[in-house]
Amino acid sequence: MFVTTGQAGTALGCSIPTVKKLIATGVVPGVRGSGRQVFPLAALQLLQARPAADLTVFDAAEVAVLRSDAPARVEEPDREWIGFGTALDEAQLLAALSGWWRCDPARVTAGAVLPVTVAGFVVAVLTGLTACEADGTAGTAGRVRFQKARLAGYLRDLTAPANATTPTDPEDARLAGLLLGTRLPSLSGGPIAYVPTRPTTTDQIAVEGE
Repeated sequence: MFVTTGQAGTALGCSIPTVKKLIATGVVPGVRGSGRQVFPLAALQLLQARPAADLTVFDAAEVAVLRSDAPARVEEPDREWIGFGTALDEAQLLAALSGWWRCDPARVTAGAVLPVTVAGFVVAVLTGLTACEADGTAGTAGRVRFQKARLAGYLRDLTAPANATTPTDPEDARLAGLLLGTRLPSLSGGPIAYVPTRPTTTDQIAVEGE
């Protein structure tokens, strides 16, 4: 049984374009390629049951979140793609997700981990955010790349979350296990959001894509 993208969006609390973005990443198995009803109901029910990320386990006051799009080709010297997609290999994913982003690098580094979300679901986790380089642009328009970032984990199937890589660092494995497949809503005008690990009110965060 299948439902429309509008019905899936209502159930997940996000917009139709956000549902389409989620489909385009490849993390939802069994999606129909055409027609009005394309989203598998069984998959939707599994996504609805995914737990919220428990950020209280982190010592930092906030965690930066990379709100990703589906993969798109770029002509840049250090990467072929930007965004997240299951068709990309690990090297392509790491290059696509580790920069170049407009952000406050000190705030990203302080959190020690960078969850990557699509439609509010964590689909990848970056660590090793101890060093960065800027593109040379002055002010807030400048972009940053975390050149020593590691891909601690990523998903190929959001309905049955399992790390598609095997981290060599035990802490990377722990962080990936804590975050992959969880729901981590965020609100930002750019690709990087900053989510408090101990929010004091329920309205501090909003569902991604609304």
